Amino acid sequence: MTLRAVVRAARGQFRLSVELSAERGHVVAVLGHNGAGKSTLLDCLAGLLRSDETSVRLDGRELGSLPPHRRRVGLLRQRPLLFPHLTVRDNVAFGPRAAGASRRQARAIAGRWLAAVGAEEYADRRPDQLSGGQAQRVALARALATEPELLLLDEPLAALDADAAPAMRALLRTVLRSASKRVTVLVTHDPLDALALADTALVLADGRVVERGPTQRVLSAPRTPYAARLAGLNLVAGEAVEGGLRTPDGDLLSGLHAEGLEPHTPAVAVFAPSAVSVYPRGKSVPGSPRNTAEAVVAAVEPHGPVIRVRTRASGGWAGGLTADLTPAAVADLALDPGKPVTVVVKATAVDVHPASSLSAARSA
Repeated sequence: MTLRAVVRAARGQFRLSVELSAERGHVVAVLGHNGAGKSTLLDCLAGLLRSDETSVRLDGRELGSLPPHRRRVGLLRQRPLLFPHLTVRDNVAFGPRAAGASRRQARAIAGRWLAAVGAEEYADRRPDQLSGGQAQRVALARALATEPELLLLDEPLAALDADAAPAMRALLRTVLRSASKRVTVLVTHDPLDALALADTALVLADGRVVERGPTQRVLSAPRTPYAARLAGLNLVAGEAVEGGLRTPDGDLLSGLHAEGLEPHTPAVAVFAPSAVSVYPRGKSVPGSPRNTAEAVVAAVEPHGPVIRVRTRASGGWAGGLTADLTPAAVADLALDPGKPVTVVVKATAVDVHPASSLSAARSA
């Protein structure tokens, strides 16, 4: 089974233009900021938003003219949206019954899927007797009970608490990896979801794809600011030059070029917050070749075992960076918002990659 989709749609002034493809058994993660078009894309694939410009072919079958209930598409949203008047078993059996199965057949199918998602013990409960994680398991079973050829997951873990989300993620991984005849499209804001569940990733911005590729590559070597933030990395846009990257302000950011990067082409420099050091303004910086720039502390925030320091600057590459420091270092440097600092990054920690068209446009 192969999914080939060309999606062109409009909602008010917003225009969506996306092409995607996936082989059976594959999971495609769709990433992007709020308003980028992720949910609109799913609505088009599901047939909830129709457009004459949209073509969705699944294993050679054109879905564009079919109503949602005939597309063999399953959709799971953030909220379970279970029927409150039905038991868990009958919620899951609803789809097979609507497709023509007898009551006994539909209940047998429901039982199998409830067992598959570890929710068979809730079969006789009503939705208001379930926790959030339990309800989402049931909603997944309901989406799968119709044996969809295309499964659409719209941030299925976003509404779950910190205790329920890891278990649901592990369940999704098991279910999706066992579905060799199904294509899955996963919308998420969480890089962990993308890395754990998806084979490939698309990054949307303003209704179009700005990055695509294997999930690990997209999140380890991002080419757009959004993907870099998602991956927890710093990104500076500019032009590839010998020895690194030249910013629009004319500053040189030294770094290591990716293989095949052409000189004088749009590029991005990517480096981790752990590669950024912060010194009091005016203090000499010892050591190996480094990138040094003036900045001001914009924010100081706890971030797990470290303190994340964010910077701003009137120009150059040091504005909008993040640095991960120990609590002791932050206290010793007396880092508070508004304090002038010197930002330092090792040249060997900076990777310079080709930019996407969006990064190039924004750096011009």
